[in-house]
Amino acid sequence: MGFYIRVLGQRLSDIPLAELRAAACPAVIETDGSGEWEEFTLRHGDGTAIAVVERNPVAERELGGDELKEFLEDLPHYRPQSSVDWLREYLPSVRVIYSFQLLSGTECNDGWTPPHGVYEFVWQHAGGILQADGEGFSNEAGYTILWQFTESASGPWNAALLTDRKWENFEMDLGNPHHREAFLAGRVP
Repeated sequence: MGFYIRVLGQRLSDIPLAELRAAACPAVIETDGSGEWEEFTLRHGDGTAIAVVERNPVAERELGGDELKEFLEDLPHYRPQSSVDWLREYLPSVRVIYSFQLLSGTECNDGWTPPHGVYEFVWQHAGGILQADGEGFSNEAGYTILWQFTESASGPWNAALLTDRKWENFEMDLGNPHHREAFLAGRVP
């Protein structure tokens, strides 16, 4: 199935394929050949697939709209509550979802670098926030604000909490139960 990371963008303008190819270098981008793109595959030079990237405008009864609706429906199951509330207000402003399905090519030949380059480029172009399966949502600065990690998560992580209507950024240890408890309760560990 693959692991997904997403850019939930607020700007719906087209991103030129030539600029994406530069961001992906040394990997190559394979498309259907048309000038505008809705999907492409990022590959190593030997043809190994690294990621499939889709551009889904948010519209009713379309994939982007359905995905955004699902995110909104799932929010009450997560914490901290201040981030749930912020996302409930923010998500309706999302106009496009760029979905990156990461494949086995990430595990060879420095395979994480090309998708991260394209991901960062798309995020800069589209604005918005980030979401990663099994991790959570970010704020507009890229700090994780909503806990969706598994119980086995560990290691240092950049996070943020909304306090007095401003994001307070900090580093936490995902495996530290005191850090985890504080974050879920909406307190900086």
